Amino acid sequence: KDLGKLREAEISTRKAIAINPHFADAHSNLGAILKDLGKLREAEISTRKAIKINPDLAMAYSNLGGILRGLGKFQKAEIYTRKAIEINPYLSMAHSNLGGILRDLGKLREAEISTREAIEINPNYSDANFNLSDLLCDLGKLDELIILSKSTIESKSINKGYKLLASIRITIANLLKGNFSETLLGINKSNELIDQEAIN
Repeated sequence: KDLGKLREAEISTRKAIAINPHFADAHSNLGAILKDLGKLREAEISTRKAIKINPDLAMAYSNLGGILRGLGKFQKAEIYTRKAIEINPYLSMAHSNLGGILRDLGKLREAEISTREAIEINPNYSDANFNLSDLLCDLGKLDELIILSKSTIESKSINKGYKLLASIRITIANLLKGNFSETLLGINKSNELIDQEAIN
């Protein structure tokens, strides 16, 4: 994310909080912005303030889970993220975040289930699809990884950076399978995407 835009967002969100200190969404948003700026301790404080103001704000619990994950507090991150899902079972971001936390805890099967739930709620959620690819690789489900990555490359709604990562995943999966001709095709596809400025 653009650092300048994040700083602008931080300033405007702080102004909103100054006008209305009891605006839970603003505290939650500030927490998310501070997390993106790498200010995890401040992000945690702001997000906890949002939850104190509105204990039913699912997004704040999900954000707090992500912040705690960033601080290496995986068990607490899992608890708060599950609370977000309890409040709003259709919050795809929370399911995806939970999948990442469970992966960090070594609970790969549970992580896969949670990540698939995120995709079921929002099939176009790029981060969840990306996370599922990681899990499929971890679980040795290389054929499914290849299929998912090919659909990512063919999608019109996914940016070129994700498409390049999908292409690299296909290449690695084919290499692990010992399929060298497909590996070579994957390398060529990755080079094409680089030529199309998938990374900049």
